[in-house]
Amino acid sequence: MHRLENHRRRYDWGSPVAIPDFLGETSDGDPVAEEWMGTHALGESHVGGTPLSQVAGRLPFMFKLLAAERPLSIQVHPSPEIAREGFAAEEALGVAIDDPRRTFKDPHHKPEMVYALTTFDTLVGFRPTAEILRVLHGLDLPLSRRLAEELTDDPGYAGIVRLVARVLESPADPAEVEALVTRCRELVEQGIDVKRAYLTVVEISQHHPGDLGLIVSLALNRLTLQPGEAAFLDDGIIHAHLRGLCLEVMAASDNVVRGGLTSKPLDPHSLIDCLAVGMSRLARVTPRPFGLATEVFAPDVAEFALAVGQCATSDPDGTLLPTSDHRIVVCTGGTVELVAESGERLMLDRGDSVYAGADAGDLRIVGLGEVAQAFLPGPDLHGRLVDLV
Repeated sequence: MHRLENHRRRYDWGSPVAIPDFLGETSDGDPVAEEWMGTHALGESHVGGTPLSQVAGRLPFMFKLLAAERPLSIQVHPSPEIAREGFAAEEALGVAIDDPRRTFKDPHHKPEMVYALTTFDTLVGFRPTAEILRVLHGLDLPLSRRLAEELTDDPGYAGIVRLVARVLESPADPAEVEALVTRCRELVEQGIDVKRAYLTVVEISQHHPGDLGLIVSLALNRLTLQPGEAAFLDDGIIHAHLRGLCLEVMAASDNVVRGGLTSKPLDPHSLIDCLAVGMSRLARVTPRPFGLATEVFAPDVAEFALAVGQCATSDPDGTLLPTSDHRIVVCTGGTVELVAESGERLMLDRGDSVYAGADAGDLRIVGLGEVAQAFLPGPDLHGRLVDLV
């Protein structure tokens, strides 16, 4: 087993306190958005100063701690084919990997799962056509009437994608966006809303006034995860996390195609290409039990699964975690001792992280606390997905 030294990302949407508090550190006042755990070349973990890849090889998954204090960009992760083609094209053009204008950082897709550590709000996936029309009709503005007419004439998933393409490629008059925000605020103050669509516009506008993403947000589902709940976002799912602290486990990629709510470069054409592939899977992940005190969240992907185990001092034998060739374990609460079948033992406080390979054998946690384990699942390990839309 190997203690990890992880890579930290400081984006402007991050929280100054959430991740430092989780790690038992004192905040320096600057936002901390993500802590990466894994072997991705843009943010590799280390073991005693040695890159983790030299110890474990290249891991198929990446594990993140994410803290959002303000909305992230409206974004989509590409399919394997789009990722390969986009990466090859930017490589051929000689665009540097760290160039902020670059969209495809690697040739891989990026399905991901979010596991909430606090109440976690996100926009994810398109609302049904009828619900979007309810949202638009309730606004009764020239902009909303125009959009409603277009969607009525061209309904369904493909029609929604084409509507979003027109919004992003033919920007609305800034005065229309301002009028939209004003109208949403008036309706919210009157206690009128359609599944938090208007409230979302009001909240986002405080951080991104005049952004076209405010219009797009009207078409997106707003989802709130409570601590201990998880949602799976397959390739091609449009989303924008709003606020909260979570763990993310995903395929080992940093490909993000952005369409709004950010100061970073946008790539609306690639975003529409990602969406146009077809309806993707958006689902809550119903965990399956593993023993008495562990839950396994396993969406139908080959690259990753997540296990969350709790232990109590009343159980001297501890709690068994799923065995795998590759595991990253993070203590999410309390103090636990991580005990390997090989005989090795490590004490973990909240925020501590460890890599364990196949040579460690079975892992157990003993003490009073909780851990989350990202791991490479076997072919027979799948959870149950409950479609959100």
